[in-house]
Amino acid sequence: MKQMALDLGLAPGPNLQRFFPGSNQAALEHLRLQVGDGWGTPRSPVPTYLWGEMGVGKTYLLRAVAETLREQGATVGWLDANTRFPSAFNERWSAVILDEVHFYNSVQQAAAFNWFVNATSPATGARRWVLAAGDAPPSDLKLRDDLRTRLGWGEIYQLHLLTEDQRRGVLKDEAQQRGLTLPDDVMDYMLKRFSRDLGSLMQLLDHLDNFALRNKRALTIPLLKDMLETE
Repeated sequence: MKQMALDLGLAPGPNLQRFFPGSNQAALEHLRLQVGDGWGTPRSPVPTYLWGEMGVGKTYLLRAVAETLREQGATVGWLDANTRFPSAFNERWSAVILDEVHFYNSVQQAAAFNWFVNATSPATGARRWVLAAGDAPPSDLKLRDDLRTRLGWGEIYQLHLLTEDQRRGVLKDEAQQRGLTLPDDVMDYMLKRFSRDLGSLMQLLDHLDNFALRNKRALTIPLLKDMLETE
């Protein structure tokens, strides 16, 4: 059965506390240690690289880290595959975050290498943390050699998809926290007909919750179908 992707509008902002790790606990704990207790706390400047297939939560984690650092008053450099004209390295940055490195074109690769060198070997000041993510381990990335080798310098974590039972458990828990009852048939419908990565499923549940509240109806398959037809 063909799965559908939805544009569900605004979802709750990325947050490390809302990330369900499954078998990715070590990576999550590492990120929490890096950003915990305020940015003034001494921490390892060793770069961190996350990798895994689409839907494991790489971008979510990177955005959650960036948001946490900004809330702490830090300035963060961000580069992803949609950044057409990367800026020069900014000395005010406390960290550099590189997302979707496997998609980088030659201009983005050059910028990423420049940011990486300036962050880890600054002319003045302390070393900055570099956090990056891609769909393969550094050695398998089709990038320029100097960037690829640097991405493999530090801590490397492979992220794994949640099992279907874990996705069901997370959806059940999220629904209960909202005071909702999520029937098994509705969950089956969601898992069969929509994108199965957890981020998309959570957005779908959020959208369904709002629609049910506005219409004062329980969560059912007819309600879900009505939502898709009207919004």
